[in-house]
Amino acid sequence: MNKKRAIISVSDKTGIIEFSKRLNDMEVDIISTGGTARTIGGAGIPVISISDVTGFPECLDGRVKTLHPNIHAGVLAIRDNPHHMDQLERLGINTIDFVVINLYPFRETILKEGVDLKEAIENIDIGGPTLLRAAAKNYQDVVVIVDPKDYDPIIDELNEKGYISAETRFNLAVKVFEHTAHYDSLIAGYLRDQSGQDKFPELLTLTFEKMQSMRYGENPHQRAVFYKEIGSRPGSLINAVQLHGKELSYNNINDTNGALELLREFEEPTVVAVKHANPCGVGSGENIFEAYEKAYRADPVSIFGGIVVANGEIDEKTAEAINKIFIEIVVAPSYSARALEILKQKRNIRILELKDIQAEIPRGTYDMKKVYGGLLVQEANTKLLPGMSDIKVVTKKSPSSKELEDLIFAWKVVKHTKSNGIAIAKDGQSLGIGPGQVNRIWAVNQAIERSGPSVKGAVLASDAFFPFPDCVEAAAAAGITAIIQPGGSIRDQESIDECDRHGIAMLFTGMRHFKH
Repeated sequence: MNKKRAIISVSDKTGIIEFSKRLNDMEVDIISTGGTARTIGGAGIPVISISDVTGFPECLDGRVKTLHPNIHAGVLAIRDNPHHMDQLERLGINTIDFVVINLYPFRETILKEGVDLKEAIENIDIGGPTLLRAAAKNYQDVVVIVDPKDYDPIIDELNEKGYISAETRFNLAVKVFEHTAHYDSLIAGYLRDQSGQDKFPELLTLTFEKMQSMRYGENPHQRAVFYKEIGSRPGSLINAVQLHGKELSYNNINDTNGALELLREFEEPTVVAVKHANPCGVGSGENIFEAYEKAYRADPVSIFGGIVVANGEIDEKTAEAINKIFIEIVVAPSYSARALEILKQKRNIRILELKDIQAEIPRGTYDMKKVYGGLLVQEANTKLLPGMSDIKVVTKKSPSSKELEDLIFAWKVVKHTKSNGIAIAKDGQSLGIGPGQVNRIWAVNQAIERSGPSVKGAVLASDAFFPFPDCVEAAAAAGITAIIQPGGSIRDQESIDECDRHGIAMLFTGMRHFKH
């Protein structure tokens, strides 16, 4: 009976010497290629050159090594198929029982700064994926290993049972096909980006890496995992370093991401407070403490148990203010040493440092929403306005420079508020926010109610047009002095006329910001 044979060819040589030694101790012959053969042989482990099996030298700078019938027939032959085994015997080909391969480092290559297309192409593995897929297809007879983490479990199972179970072989095969699909998807995505072709191809394959298993999803009965995209994602929560507190939950990540999206709209010192994926308080000021105080005063009830993100360093004074209430998460680019000491006094707070918190989202970034049976994909909403010159004053009264400043502030807030959304603001501070209502007048009334007496002299932003003048009537009654909205309703003139009756300035942006 032929001895068991293994073919080993790995780019990542972690653990390969010890694994090869233990296979050799079990009287498994090892076939290897190039640098892997030198590594194994250099450790004093007997190794058979791939060329001795194929009868053909490695060629084309190593591009062709394992692509040979003596290798693939030995892997793909079905052992309990007499016809297959007779053919192997006539051809003088021996079976291969273990295939241990990991691939050229394409992912690591494209993530290097300054990498060019030629270097990326050279790191596309051809023989490796082919051999892995062949072995995985024939998992009933072949043990295929793509992950160094599986070396020890395989050896342990061989020591315990003397063989690898069908269940283990099947699970290893599944892992291989997931790995090669991921590998090919990275290549396709990179080349598509290089080509400048349509970002919405006929066939869209996306790949993500598991970053974190979660205790549960939105609710305790739902399982959940956090996957991350491959490559640089400036300003993303995946870049954050957690300095204190228990791990983030599904809802924490979703809500914090929403807070960061809104924070990116501001260059001046700004703090955003979010509760259940909607902003509850936004403040801009001369410094982060002033910004936090504004965000807190905007809604001191809703901020309790919420998320606070800041685009500047948290100092001692701000930390003391934050610690007066229960906050779930604080995210900032940095913290003073004393601020960190103060915040860590709260056991249940999560403290995250995100150094590139102000980084802009690159153009062409996908925004995706899974629906049952499909995937909705759109460009991320990275625009605030078509341009300042495109804003039209449609009323007799024009806003003052102060009102215009507040209108732009409110427009930033409402952009990140669930539709139907209304945001009222004054003096660099959100007042009342009306999110996610099924009609616009309810959102207006809710925002006015939340604003309290401060609503007088404030401005109002609506994420979409007013289909009726009732929203203007309510705003006028509350003391709103200026309104910003997209315009575009067939009844726009009714709202314009209502503004003129009450001396309210109204601006049309020509751009709506639905957020569903």
